[in-house]
Amino acid sequence: MSIQQNTATSAVSIKTSKIAQSLTAAALGLFIVGFVGFSHIEAVHNAAHDTRHANAFPCH
Repeated sequence: MSIQQNTATSAVSIKTSKIAQSLTAAALGLFIVGFVGFSHIEAVHNAAHDTRHANAFPCH
């Protein structure tokens, strides 16, 4: 394998890794916002209440 092929393979691997990390972070963020924002469990609601209002996220 030449140096040029090695570099190209490394660049694709890095790009794929960044995309995977971004998608994972987005999915986790949506899950957390959805769960905490619309939870009917009082302890979960109260734990994040002030933060949600500070960020203009409606919770009730």
